[in-house]
Amino acid sequence: MEAQPLQAAVRRPITRSGLQKLAVIDTLEVGPVKLTPERLSAEYRVYQNGQLFKNTLIYRYEEGVFDPRDPADYHLASMIAAQVAVNYGLFAKKMVFHGPLDGIDQQFLRDIIENTAREIYALKLREDNPFLMPGWEIPPAYNWASYTNAMLQFSEAVPLAPQTAAPRPLDKRCGILSSGGKESLLTFSLLTEMGYEAYPLYGNESGRHWFTALNAYRHFRDNVPNTGRVWMNSDRLFSWMLQFLPFVRPDFASLRADEYPIRLWTVAVFLFGMLPLARKHRMGRILIGNEYDTTWPSVDRGIPNHSGLFDQSRHFDNLLSRYYQDRQWGFEQFSLLRQLSELMVQKILVKRYPQWQQHQVSCHATHPVEGIIRPCGKCEKCRRVISMLTAVGGDPLNCLYQPDQVAKALVAVSEKALHQEGPVYRHLLWMLSRAGHIQLQPPASFLAQKQPAVMKLRFHPDRSPLEVIPEDMRRPLFDILLNYADGAVRFNGEEWKKFDPMR
Repeated sequence: MEAQPLQAAVRRPITRSGLQKLAVIDTLEVGPVKLTPERLSAEYRVYQNGQLFKNTLIYRYEEGVFDPRDPADYHLASMIAAQVAVNYGLFAKKMVFHGPLDGIDQQFLRDIIENTAREIYALKLREDNPFLMPGWEIPPAYNWASYTNAMLQFSEAVPLAPQTAAPRPLDKRCGILSSGGKESLLTFSLLTEMGYEAYPLYGNESGRHWFTALNAYRHFRDNVPNTGRVWMNSDRLFSWMLQFLPFVRPDFASLRADEYPIRLWTVAVFLFGMLPLARKHRMGRILIGNEYDTTWPSVDRGIPNHSGLFDQSRHFDNLLSRYYQDRQWGFEQFSLLRQLSELMVQKILVKRYPQWQQHQVSCHATHPVEGIIRPCGKCEKCRRVISMLTAVGGDPLNCLYQPDQVAKALVAVSEKALHQEGPVYRHLLWMLSRAGHIQLQPPASFLAQKQPAVMKLRFHPDRSPLEVIPEDMRRPLFDILLNYADGAVRFNGEEWKKFDPMR
């Protein structure tokens, strides 16, 4: 898989005083890790205003995945422990990473810390963010040469000890980063039907966010032999770090929003935690359920960014695949869903795999009722899912929504915009209105418009090229998808043209 480098800012000579004011943490120190066969822990130390604060990041596995005597295991564990810290390169003067990290690891961390600092600067500090203190002075928008304030130090910057040759990973064994959402459920369903050995891997955060995945996880645990789970307290560490950022509201935990306060490097926190399982079970492929609209490079006030979705983009997959290859781990990372719109993902899951779709939970504020996790029915994600299920002929009640929640969500969809790719939102409004599910009033009535391309497989040279799908998977995958898509198209730089992906 071809890798694409992270976007680089254009160098211009200018004082960094605006950026340096954001470096409110004197030093952030990570590790060294401590290992048992089923557990890793790493102390996070924050030095600020002459005081030292400590917390511990923990990953816990349901099976032995580490050998505490093996230097290679300490290396992998050190990289797992570093991922949370990636979000704070903009806010620290110095970051120290302990552990046997060589030049490959150091360059990888430098690149992703820089990229994340720029994305946070552009999208969390420059745009409206309900978690920021009222009256906080917004830093000036500028395309800086570098956005990382922190000087990075690596305490054990030495070559790794020679690693014992491991059996080659098997391409037929596929790990799936699973969450109980429609994308990971569809990815699992497709892989299983295509004859691949699917390993659904669930990241169990210690807080309420885990509720979203709990229904699906319980069913998979009891019915799918290869299901894995990793418990982690990264969510607690993220919340703990916010107290050191004076521009974040102290009541951030009480705010209801569809976004995280500051962090943008999140998927990798789960992903790296799954690598010990992938290595142990010789999984050759790691799949993340990302669709067409998650690769969206843009420029905000001259600052290049990925609309806050870099860790869901195909460039993220390429970056990680290249890193795995440099490390000689043999993993390949990609998504089977890049050519699909969100609406198509929901349609295929409903039509072809209802036995798995019934376990879908997509909600920002789930809650337990008699041991079953139920969606709130009110948040933007619930409104979006209810609308899509209704439009494609699914039944929202199968996803544990109540009739009154469905009715209110369909009314709200014509009054409040959804966080959705523009053409998909317009087509969704058109479908719902045409079928009589909603009565549109301005301005929504002006937006409703048929968008044929969103119901096709879309092959875009940057966002969803044919090459993102491994060659051995293409024919069986497209054989299934084309049963539900209205054909396939490829973007030629100006417009969508009919395309045959089976040739």
